[in-house]
Amino acid sequence: MTPDLFLALLAFAFVTSVTPGPNNVMLLASGVNFGFWRTVPHMAGIAIGHAVMVFLVGVGLMGLFINYPPAQIALRLISTAYMLYLAWKIANAAPPAGAQAEGRPLTFLQAAAFQWVNPKAWVMSLGAVAIYAPGQAWGAVAWVALGFLSVGWTTTVIWTALGVGVRRLLQRPQWLRAFNYTMAALLLASLWPVVMGR
Repeated sequence: MTPDLFLALLAFAFVTSVTPGPNNVMLLASGVNFGFWRTVPHMAGIAIGHAVMVFLVGVGLMGLFINYPPAQIALRLISTAYMLYLAWKIANAAPPAGAQAEGRPLTFLQAAAFQWVNPKAWVMSLGAVAIYAPGQAWGAVAWVALGFLSVGWTTTVIWTALGVGVRRLLQRPQWLRAFNYTMAALLLASLWPVVMGR
């Protein structure tokens, strides 16, 4: 991969990673409810988990989902069910007055596994491989995965830090509860393309 093409890939990876989606909504909510340092395993799970996903999609999984429609349907059902569960967890993370936030942030493995049921992660992975590694050669796919890994750390820090900043504005339990309900609703809204089959 030429330096110019890699820079274009980094720009693509940054724009697609930093725009709102399920990962970023959950990082924002985690930053608000649990703070920056407790969210670090969640951040690492997203950055590393998505890079691994990009690589595996590029070296073969893309063909499975293109050529075997039942796999697409199964992924859609699993994605929808898991995101409904996560929306419920976010909505119920608001603590009672004077208490710590209930629950805990996603672990590294949970965040990494979530990439496989995250519709936006699939779109990003398939799009990046199709554009930047069209022949699906292992070397080209590895560069695409490396590009997403490089950018993934930056975008997870941005969204978690934004959550930590917003946390200061949400000292009242009712405000925090309203924020969590809003984040849960946004996560549910991100399911619309999945439900509609787009």
